[in-house]
Amino acid sequence: MLHYAVKRGLLMIVTLWIIVTVTFVTMHLIPGDPFASDAKMLPEEVVKNMRAEYNLDQPITVQYLLYLKGLLQFDLGPSIQSKTRDVNTLIAEGFPASAVLGFQSFIVALAGGITLGIVAALYHNRTLDFLSMFAAIIGISVPSFILAPLLIKYLAVKWELFPVAAWGSWEHSILPTLALAIGPLAIIARFVRASMLEVWQQEYISTAEAKGLGTFSIVVRHGMRNAILPVLTFIGPLFANLMTGTFVVEKIFAIPGLGKYFVESIFNRDYPVILGTTVFYSFVLIFTLYIIDLLYRVIDPRIRLTSGGK
Repeated sequence: MLHYAVKRGLLMIVTLWIIVTVTFVTMHLIPGDPFASDAKMLPEEVVKNMRAEYNLDQPITVQYLLYLKGLLQFDLGPSIQSKTRDVNTLIAEGFPASAVLGFQSFIVALAGGITLGIVAALYHNRTLDFLSMFAAIIGISVPSFILAPLLIKYLAVKWELFPVAAWGSWEHSILPTLALAIGPLAIIARFVRASMLEVWQQEYISTAEAKGLGTFSIVVRHGMRNAILPVLTFIGPLFANLMTGTFVVEKIFAIPGLGKYFVESIFNRDYPVILGTTVFYSFVLIFTLYIIDLLYRVIDPRIRLTSGGK
């Protein structure tokens, strides 16, 4: 287990370096720079000084090495557009709102999806199964950027049950949480249903039933532990995606999250913010997948985390 954890940790670092390198090169291959629009309005000498301040006058290899040096010191650099805040500060300001919204959405999606999937499996080919899967299909088919305006129109504007937008009290987080959670909830429900149907045919389930164990006990103690493994593969990237911010939903509900800064940085060609948010998102995603890989062994001891095993 320790050998596997160290090996995966080193691979995580290499993967993160590759992501940083590809993002850095791709970003600089795009014609122009953050000061292209200023060059038409400001004196040439002023623009040169501005480029020199952010090392944009240096060769791309020098810029790359300087960025890696700062990254090793956990310094993501200054923001070009925001003169008073650096990238670390922007992430520190935007991530809490994204994290709260993402964590709530994740819990709702996971709890709702597992419950819906178990109900559908237990009532296979019956009314509850058909209704559950029909609701899941609707949830998968309607994207969050369509669902969000519908929730605002009916639950906030028409029926006045929740605030329309902004960010403050817990009431402001309900609609965006639903908008983010319904799609993943539907996918998890289908995963759990398929896994539970397969697990429910195993002999140890028949043995548990023969011993007189109740349905709830069989599901919790025997069924879900084996049925949850395929779901883990999906919830790893899902957790990272929800925690770091879903750009469109945050924009619709005027949430001051991480997605706001990332979208604005793209339009403004703010290289340090683009790189910083990409590195931060990649780290959260890779680290989450790392934890998920370790959890496989905890949940199912039959899995061997060695080069010669599965």
